[in-house]
Amino acid sequence: MTLFRLHLSVFVLSYFVTVYGRPAAVHLRNMETFIQAVQLVEDSNPGLPPLALVRALRRTAGHGDKMTIHFLGVSHNASDTEVLETAILNLTTLSYFDKAIHHIVTDYGEERGVVLAQDGTTVALGPLLLGIEMGLKAKMNGISNEGIFPLTLGRTLGLSFLSMQDFPSSYRLGPTGCWDNVDHPKMFKLSQPATLATDAMLIGGMDGAILGMDLSNLPADEPPQALSEILRGYYSFTLNEGHGLDAITSHISPYRRQISKSMLEPLGLHSQVMKTLALVWKLEKTEWIALDNGVGKAVKDGLQEFVHKYWDCPPIISRCQWGAKASRGTPIPLSLPLHFLFVHHTYEPSLPCLSFADCSRDMRSMQRFHQEDRGWNDIGYSFVVGSDGYIYEGSGWNYIGRHTRGHNHIGYGVSIIGNYTATLPSRHAMDLLRRRLVQCAVDRGGLAADFIIHGHRQVVNYTTCPGDTFFSEIRSWEHFRE
Repeated sequence: MTLFRLHLSVFVLSYFVTVYGRPAAVHLRNMETFIQAVQLVEDSNPGLPPLALVRALRRTAGHGDKMTIHFLGVSHNASDTEVLETAILNLTTLSYFDKAIHHIVTDYGEERGVVLAQDGTTVALGPLLLGIEMGLKAKMNGISNEGIFPLTLGRTLGLSFLSMQDFPSSYRLGPTGCWDNVDHPKMFKLSQPATLATDAMLIGGMDGAILGMDLSNLPADEPPQALSEILRGYYSFTLNEGHGLDAITSHISPYRRQISKSMLEPLGLHSQVMKTLALVWKLEKTEWIALDNGVGKAVKDGLQEFVHKYWDCPPIISRCQWGAKASRGTPIPLSLPLHFLFVHHTYEPSLPCLSFADCSRDMRSMQRFHQEDRGWNDIGYSFVVGSDGYIYEGSGWNYIGRHTRGHNHIGYGVSIIGNYTATLPSRHAMDLLRRRLVQCAVDRGGLAADFIIHGHRQVVNYTTCPGDTFFSEIRSWEHFRE
């Protein structure tokens, strides 16, 4: 590498830091900003292998624990060329990459090392990049990819289960939190005290496992894409208005739960976490994780909660993520379990929403209409289903909504965004409601196992909701009753 290229790389990323778009652009904690920064490094260093770049990012972030080194080696034992590339990263990204990747939770509950993805989820970059690096190393060197699970999820899950053995299993994972501004995110604050396995760490871990395994399984004659292209292909996508996610077969972030389950469940989660903990104990000689019988039970209980919360239940965008205003009154608790699920369409907005930005805007519009025009305390629905692959929290699991007159206290009201008088919602949106949300509700005690599904029109005589075509569809669903 010439001295000119070294200075050019420093100049290019410095330009991004101080001038590109807005002076504060580098401080934004979203995935697209991170991808842009990665691409600028790639563009200024043609031919830079993605494995060398992701290894240099690991060095910048200071990921040097013994288990990481066991699987990936030290981040600076590369060729002279790669050492130069690492030096470039260290010179030009002190103000960005280190802060973007290095994961910590402050005493004030701010979680750093996380970014807001296009789909509305918050992703920890550390486990994501470790999974990608392990996948690239396995692909390029023709070795086993067995380090992917321990590096992305195994260590995080296992140590979280052990550190909180005396807590109920539902408190050993999470929490999630809220961004200060979803359009210009700079700070993410957790809603409760953190575990080792925060929501962002687990989402980043699932994504790292998916992308790592995808890369390790590439055909021998197919070179991997640049790192920015790998990330953009998974996180940046546009859905077709007519079909939404139904037309997508590639691996993209809204599918992370289904894909990671299909990849990792056959490995045997319990044995894999126990194997990871044994390795941590061997490498770090950490006495408090001596593997006695209590550890096996703690892992078993914790994994049951992980599978329920992150695989079986659908992804739900919280109120603070879509920008909800506070309820104007004191929410009234529901008496659970409920025995009814009332299905709606929104009618207005009349079109399906296909992105986090659009669905969030629709949620804010509906809440504004319900509060200001109808005089209700809050958005009426318990949950709302988008065609972007996500469910949006309304009044939620525990509080009475305003969705089905005279029946709000005995059932959840769930609406799919769009007018379905003449067309059906996407198959994926219907499955989120019909299969995943209701099963999650039963498993968590929100719905009785023998619950009944009704369309809105069946119990309120002045409406055609949820639309003629959609109502004909739900009449074939399990639990529907005339």
